[in-house]
Amino acid sequence: MAKENTPPIGQALAEQFATWASTLDDASLPQELRETATSALIDHAGLAVSARHEDYVQAIVYAWEGEGACTAFGHARGYDAAGAALINGTASHGEDYDDTFEGTPVHTSAVIVPAVLAACERHGRTGQDALRGIAVGAELMCRMAIVAPTAQHRAGFHPTAIIGAIGAAAGVSTALRLSPTQFVDALGVAGSFASGIIEYLAEGTWTKRIHPGWAAQAGLRAASLGRAGFKGPRTVFEGEHGFFYAFGVPEIPPDYSRITSDLGNEWKAARIAFKPYACGTMVQPFIDCAIRLAREGVRPDEIEDIVCKVGEGTVHRLWEPLAEKRRPSTPYSAKFSVPFGVAAGFVDQAAGLEQFTELKISDPVILALAQKVRYEIDPNDEYPRNYTGTVAATLRDGSIRSAHQPHMRGGAREPLSRGEILAKFRANTRYGGWTETQADALAHWCESLFDTPTLAGIEKFRS
Repeated sequence: MAKENTPPIGQALAEQFATWASTLDDASLPQELRETATSALIDHAGLAVSARHEDYVQAIVYAWEGEGACTAFGHARGYDAAGAALINGTASHGEDYDDTFEGTPVHTSAVIVPAVLAACERHGRTGQDALRGIAVGAELMCRMAIVAPTAQHRAGFHPTAIIGAIGAAAGVSTALRLSPTQFVDALGVAGSFASGIIEYLAEGTWTKRIHPGWAAQAGLRAASLGRAGFKGPRTVFEGEHGFFYAFGVPEIPPDYSRITSDLGNEWKAARIAFKPYACGTMVQPFIDCAIRLAREGVRPDEIEDIVCKVGEGTVHRLWEPLAEKRRPSTPYSAKFSVPFGVAAGFVDQAAGLEQFTELKISDPVILALAQKVRYEIDPNDEYPRNYTGTVAATLRDGSIRSAHQPHMRGGAREPLSRGEILAKFRANTRYGGWTETQADALAHWCESLFDTPTLAGIEKFRS
């Protein structure tokens, strides 16, 4: 029985969103959004190839029994749609080099792109369907992320994982042109499929890596169930026991208007940020500062002390326990360590895939410098609305050299160009063992996909 505060039929948030997405005119998608979606597709594909031989990806390949006609980039056999979405999503996020959303950190493309591609390949949809699905799925993830910023993290959940399941359901529902009723059911079902705790922080284990892939396949399955008529709660968002109740904390009340306000006029998904470095989002501005100081002539061997000014909300993920952050036990743990990232930036003047390896986390020069990195909380830091970095290095002669990065490079205020995205793509495909010819073919396929009548040709990228 509906409760007194249950919205009338047609007015629940899921119903409003589904009605908008189901009737979305392809011509209304702005060029800026199309360009962002193309960059996201290129970035995703390169990252999926880069990690294809990694042990965590191979474990999923070994464990997944489903077979079918869907493509996991860089893997020879075909998978069912859920398997392809899981493998591609995990591989593209596994090294934490994939795009993110400024405002609160969720990784949209690692969830939405593999779910939509698998659905479109399985059901013979067009490139335009894929574009529309990617746009809508990413938009819902971005909007959900700002309903109650930081609430999911504080409750112990990974926002990408739990928001991603519902975003993927929306993306697939849009690409497959589900009716508004089917769409709402898909969102409601996805709310019960959402999962992902952040206990990976304790020791840098693999579960965060699988979260986007799991969300992708969960959302895809939810859309399939909605398509088949399986009923889900239409009040999945604002209900008494809805998403933001289950995955939040009382002290951060949700602003539900952010899910539906100005839909179609303001595309938040057009402003996702592409990472220049292969590590956690909030670490990136500090690496920029370290590289800048190193290029200005500050040498690691003359540094006595390094202070980073930080937002309080980042401490529990990027600074504590400090002993682990200064000497990461795994390459993955190093990706969520400001001390390690700053030290690598000073020493290598880089922070790509090569900087987060077993070899690098044993590098005595990097580790010695990481021991000198500490933090001070800046009460004026804008986190989570903005990701900034300030680094001050005290040298042996007593002088202090400092640098400030006012925003995340690669985001809306300092975007990476398509050329930079392609350069990153090519470096990642090389890292994954592909030839330049293979990389060229995949880049061309990604750049032209949204104008094609089918996803034909994607199967060529299974080698």
